[in-house]
Amino acid sequence: MKKRRNRDHIMGRYILIMLGIVAVAVAVGLRLFSTTVIHAEAWEAKAESLNRTRLVEPERGKILADDRTVLAANVNFYTPRLDLRSEGIKKDTLMRYLKPLADSLAVLSPYRSAKEWADLIAETYNHRFTKRGTRSFPIGNKLTYSQLQRMKKFPFINLGRGKSGFYYEEQPRRCYPYGRMAGRSIGKLTYDTVKGRVAGNYGLERALDDMLYGIPGEASSTQFANSIGLWEHKPAVKGYDVLTTINVALQEIVEQELITVCRATEADWGTAVLMEVATGEIKAISNLKYYPNINDYAEGENRAVWGFEPGSVMKPISMMVALEDGIVSNLDATIATGHSFAYAHARPITDSHGMASMRIRDVIAYSSNIGMAKIILRKYESQPGMFHHRLRTMGFFDPLNVGISGETIPVVDSVGNKNWDRVKLSRMAYGYSTHIPPLCTLTIYNAIANGGRYVRPRLVQRFMREGEPDSIVPLSYIRDQVCTPGNARKLAEMLRNVVEYGTGKSLNNDRVAIAGKTGTCYVNVAGSGYSAKKRLSFCGFFPYDNPRYSCIVVMEGANCGAARSSGTVLKNIALKLYSLGLLNNSSDFRLNASEHPSQPTFFASAGSMSDIAGKTGISSRRQFRAPRSTAAGEVPEVLGMGAREAISRLERLGLRVKMSGYGYVARQSISPGTKVERGTLVELTLRE
Repeated sequence: MKKRRNRDHIMGRYILIMLGIVAVAVAVGLRLFSTTVIHAEAWEAKAESLNRTRLVEPERGKILADDRTVLAANVNFYTPRLDLRSEGIKKDTLMRYLKPLADSLAVLSPYRSAKEWADLIAETYNHRFTKRGTRSFPIGNKLTYSQLQRMKKFPFINLGRGKSGFYYEEQPRRCYPYGRMAGRSIGKLTYDTVKGRVAGNYGLERALDDMLYGIPGEASSTQFANSIGLWEHKPAVKGYDVLTTINVALQEIVEQELITVCRATEADWGTAVLMEVATGEIKAISNLKYYPNINDYAEGENRAVWGFEPGSVMKPISMMVALEDGIVSNLDATIATGHSFAYAHARPITDSHGMASMRIRDVIAYSSNIGMAKIILRKYESQPGMFHHRLRTMGFFDPLNVGISGETIPVVDSVGNKNWDRVKLSRMAYGYSTHIPPLCTLTIYNAIANGGRYVRPRLVQRFMREGEPDSIVPLSYIRDQVCTPGNARKLAEMLRNVVEYGTGKSLNNDRVAIAGKTGTCYVNVAGSGYSAKKRLSFCGFFPYDNPRYSCIVVMEGANCGAARSSGTVLKNIALKLYSLGLLNNSSDFRLNASEHPSQPTFFASAGSMSDIAGKTGISSRRQFRAPRSTAAGEVPEVLGMGAREAISRLERLGLRVKMSGYGYVARQSISPGTKVERGTLVELTLRE
């Protein structure tokens, strides 16, 4: 009986349990039916709201030099962290590896000593479950990929995330390997509130932002087996890589020569553009400005595309109009000039290089304001506004569309026929009452060097993806001919006369024949009129017989004339290119042919005031023999190199570099040929 009662009692419990299970199952089934059938739309909407699609940022395209050297690129940096609350960490294992781990961290992240790293890790582990404890802490900052891989091999960390709590965060950053080089033309990034993302702020980064940015992708959060991750619905498309025309070697030469003369002449700012005559490719562009807080020059605004009163560099453009319109034909005919020309009851036009009369061809050589004004007035005095129309038909006001944000077009007033309009025309003829960007002036001079072919300047060669060309920016012309080849030759001869015996004669030398024009203009201060400060220009091309490059240099506030300041920059650039054999010449100079029969030399600017005083010939330039070759694994010789090239060669071998001075390497602390030991410090002394 007792057994029977126990069995009935147990069966009763089983029945109750089974009924409970059936009831729960029925409730779950009803709930499932309600969720998936009756209220399916509401739950699907709720799931969709929790699983929102988000944009995946594309990788921004690179900006490359003409040889595909990287000028701007996205680089991933990493912040490694330790999560000491990880369940897989064993205390005895951590303590056993603590010292070697701290020693390793002190080498890769030296902002703490080995003892400080050891104390931090031990204290954080001991308080990992208290209020003082933190979930994780960084053990490095902005590590490169190679540094991250090195850290993954450290003692304890190499046990893996589960046993060490090691993980890292990835942060993409835009990097500019060459620093300020052509900085205003390349540009920078900033957050754009209109676009709602990081975008270009100026330069190519801004002008070509949509091309560089790429196409965003789409992804949503999805629960995987052991974590929540992003499920990619639409992959992001990487932005285009932009292949520019900038040449790193030429850019360094232009920057160095510009900063040397800016320092020597105490200029407020300077800008220089070097262009290839045949193609219009901009090979170098530098914009420097003096900053009192650093007592030196650094990258400034891109004044190469800003409009300024150009001064006398406008005269060859006016002379081009005169030749094309037949206003002058016999260049040996004389024109009365004198020292002062009272015209239309306005303030007289004066000539600082005045003489009673001169040949028409010498109006440019001696930079005669009076001569140029009289020539233009011969045809346009009765209809001053037609001078503007004539420049327009030449294509002078056509946008260049180089790709530099902030680009402006020339401003030359379209005047009427009143007395004041005639006065204004007489000033326009020699560069006042106009606002012309230096790049536009350079483009006209480039056409003179190019036989009259008015090639459009280019800063971008092509757009690429995955290293393959996608589209090419072709060579194009503003006008096939801005003037006849014959008139181009006449203008080129006049520009050569400027350097041979005219206002730029201090630039004449026996190495590179330069043709160009000086320009001086008093700076007009808004609301105050013209000040005593001058804007000094030189625009020209070289070599004269077979022009390879055209160049314009503009400086403001220099303490000497246009030839001694801007002209000296152009001359030094030409001589440097000549000494490096880049002007279709043979660079075989010898420091001492008998002692160094196989070591060619090259020339670097001395940068002293004697250069600015006109003694910038080869005899006053420093000579360096070419660096001797060294074997792989040995410290190379970098004497005579620019800072950028020297640093690049040394850092590629794992050496650390410290510099002092500026100019070119005159001394290196470790002798060439010494066996390379990675991490060793090499001190470089630079001199002009």
